[in-house]
Amino acid sequence: MRTISSDTLVLSGHVASGFEPVAEAFAENFRSRGERGAACAIYHRGEKVVDLWAGTRCHRSGMPWNEDTLSLVFSVTKGMAAAAMAVAHGRGYFELDAPVAEYWPEFGCRGKQAITIRQLLAHQAGLITIDNSITPQDLANQDLLGELLANQEPLWTPGNRHGYHTFTLGWYQNELIRRTDPHGRSLGQFFRDEIAEPLDAPFYIGLPDSIPADQISQTHGYHKIRALAHLNELPPGMIMAGIWPRSLTARSVKFMHLGDPAALAEPEFRRVEIPSAGGFGQARAVAKIYDALARGGEALGLSDNTFAELCRPAELPIRGSRDAVLKLDVAYGFGFSKPSDGFQFGSDEAAFGCPGAGGCFGMADPSKQLSFAYLTNTMSFRIFDDPRERAIREELYRCIDSAAGVRRSLAA
Repeated sequence: MRTISSDTLVLSGHVASGFEPVAEAFAENFRSRGERGAACAIYHRGEKVVDLWAGTRCHRSGMPWNEDTLSLVFSVTKGMAAAAMAVAHGRGYFELDAPVAEYWPEFGCRGKQAITIRQLLAHQAGLITIDNSITPQDLANQDLLGELLANQEPLWTPGNRHGYHTFTLGWYQNELIRRTDPHGRSLGQFFRDEIAEPLDAPFYIGLPDSIPADQISQTHGYHKIRALAHLNELPPGMIMAGIWPRSLTARSVKFMHLGDPAALAEPEFRRVEIPSAGGFGQARAVAKIYDALARGGEALGLSDNTFAELCRPAELPIRGSRDAVLKLDVAYGFGFSKPSDGFQFGSDEAAFGCPGAGGCFGMADPSKQLSFAYLTNTMSFRIFDDPRERAIREELYRCIDSAAGVRRSLAA
């Protein structure tokens, strides 16, 4: 459908009956919450019930966001990388409680020999940085990158605490996939072959040159120094720690030398695989992949054991839920974020997902057989729980609860 919501805003897409309030919340983002270009998609019980887009894919030219627009999603990419790990686990390529070094012998040095894959995927390994400055050319050389990763020393005792592996998690996942996949594929290739193409879900970890430039949304970012003026939106402890170059917070990102996070959309970065932060895709693709996971993963060949691991409540490290990098109380499992005191989402502890810097979010709620994705090219200063996507999530659950109430009344 196409609905004119105001004198200037056009919402494109469709909304199933009963979910019209979600479209209104989406429109309200543009009216009152500063949104300029975004897409939202929702699946419920295997049916796509919301698929909306509006605004501009390039704020300078005014080119409209359209049905095929691809957007940089930042750490929403972690969820897609975690989906790849789930598929590999479902095929028996690795065991979560096995040491990483069992599959990657070179990893087992400098205090890392006992780190398990479960700990690594839960951000507990202490491997948040790379001691060398990293360029796009380095990222294109995956053998070199693997050597650099294997030589890192944990910055805390693995398993004692957790801290957000902002960039590095995806490259460790990549090396595990390369070493356990019988075909030796990279994570981006594995994801394309085993998830994106079978589900017809346009999402890329390493954007092909064949994608035309005018299909890519131009993300409007900010220089990191501007974050100091937004302590009410970002965790103050994280911002203060980030000023000190030797802090865990600073060390988790500084080796990439990105003054503006939106630089990840530049051609030299988008062509290489950055599985923790550099994915490009459509909201409907993210939601479709989470839909497959939320309903047991049969479409992706997941085993019952793998699905149970995805839904398992977070297993916190010894020192509790405080994240050493983000300075917030959060929870992780299998490469995903899990519901926590610091970030509530989904209907219960079975939910899993990944937020992306500046307002993006994708998640699965298995208990409701629900998936959700919101992508924006207008970055806020939130690392998660952005008011734009949260407003839509809250309206979504009201719609579902209302429909459930009607069904109960009819049954009575």
